[in-house]
Amino acid sequence: MNSSTLWTVVWTKILITLLFCLAFGADLAQAQLELDGPQHIFHDSLLDNMVGTWKLSGKVLGRNADHTVQAEWTLNHQFLRIHEKDENPAKNGDVPYEAMVMVGYDNASERYVAHWTDVYGGRFSETLGYGSRSGNEIRFVFEYPDGPFHTTFRWKPDAEQWEWLMQTKDKSGQWTEFADLVLDRRKGK
Repeated sequence: MNSSTLWTVVWTKILITLLFCLAFGADLAQAQLELDGPQHIFHDSLLDNMVGTWKLSGKVLGRNADHTVQAEWTLNHQFLRIHEKDENPAKNGDVPYEAMVMVGYDNASERYVAHWTDVYGGRFSETLGYGSRSGNEIRFVFEYPDGPFHTTFRWKPDAEQWEWLMQTKDKSGQWTEFADLVLDRRKGK
């Protein structure tokens, strides 16, 4: 086989491979769009219960918490936006806690996602939480650089309350309570 025939064979194989990849890539992209995307609206009967305005109370690292939580569907009903804000004035130069949490669902991976951004800044919001539902609760796992963190949203339908439980793994490998919070619906809101 001379060099010009060899180059023709090589270029033909490259072209066929490239066309195959393009065709397969388009099919893969189309399949992803069928599972997720703007035409696939996120409906979740459990999270629908969180829409509204809530009074959050409980303990965070042993200290009392008294916050307002507002939740609403946003971004084409792809995410539940949860806005949590400390109602108490700052003490001793502390910054009052505030967070924006975006909870969505990844249909391709069959799991919830949580983007938790707060007053602690970008470094602490780099990690996505991935969650799974069991009955009336969603348990998120955040794999932070300093160790795993669990956040569980639990709906208590009889009391019409949410319970948010947060745990962190300490240096000895034991799970410890970070926060135990209850959300009660604000009257008239």
